[in-house]
Amino acid sequence: MTRVAAIDCGTNSIRLLVADADPATGELVDLDRRMTIVRLGQGVDRTGRLAPDALERTFAACREYATIVKDHGAERLRFVATSASRDAENRDDFVRGVLDILGVEPEVISGDQEAEFSFTGATKELTGRDDLAKPYLVVDIGGGSTEFVVGEDHVRAARSVDIGCVRMTERHLVHDGVVSDPPTPEQVAAIRADIEAALDLAEESVPLREARTLVGLAGSVTTIAAIALDLAEYDSEAIHHSRVSYDRVREITERLLSATHAERAAIPSMHPGRVDVIGAGALVLLSVMERIGADEVVVSEHDILDGIAWSVA
Repeated sequence: MTRVAAIDCGTNSIRLLVADADPATGELVDLDRRMTIVRLGQGVDRTGRLAPDALERTFAACREYATIVKDHGAERLRFVATSASRDAENRDDFVRGVLDILGVEPEVISGDQEAEFSFTGATKELTGRDDLAKPYLVVDIGGGSTEFVVGEDHVRAARSVDIGCVRMTERHLVHDGVVSDPPTPEQVAAIRADIEAALDLAEESVPLREARTLVGLAGSVTTIAAIALDLAEYDSEAIHHSRVSYDRVREITERLLSATHAERAAIPSMHPGRVDVIGAGALVLLSVMERIGADEVVVSEHDILDGIAWSVA
């Protein structure tokens, strides 16, 4: 076993995994897995820059994570940064801050690298399951972008497109700093149009419709699963490898897009940081399922973070 630490810093959240990894058996044993909503990508789509308060929220989480990594005695640490920090003009401020706190430089990876990590993290433990046909389509719905990866045991094709839940919310649902509550049909249609155009783009290089099993990753998908399971609180074990039908995804998406902020916030399994962006995230998932004709989505709690951990191990 090798004790490793992985940090995934996305547009909406920053997550930490400390685990013991055994590459010989494919076993990854969690010691600490946590997530903090920091909204690093706040305003990036509009300004092209990381906001000072967003940077400070992120650095505060990094200081907390540095203590956890040290206390667990991780031998190796890898910090991967995704969409928001890839797009920002002032990403050097972000890089310097992380290096000062954690002693490692964040790797601002490409969308294709992000997709590779997501696929490995999501599918490594599915090997040998007869109930899940290949090829897999792994869809990782992030804050700033969504990754599409098709493969069997390894990645065959991958593409990242800019239709994350935060980006879609800020682009279409925010006016004068206030999120529409609930969104109008015209706003929902505008999000849909962006998603459909992005799916057209993804299909230029990824054979989405060849997939026989859809695997959904990240907070929008796991939150939909929690709602579908009617959980009294968020429960990773119950959510991991649960299956949600197309009809249930459609029903939940329609419910979220017609609800007020207060109604969404009152859902027991809803993380406070996802209340305003979950509608757009759900619409991405629903649109993907409609595009490929998926009857269900297999939900995975293991994703890019696990893929980063395996890359260190």
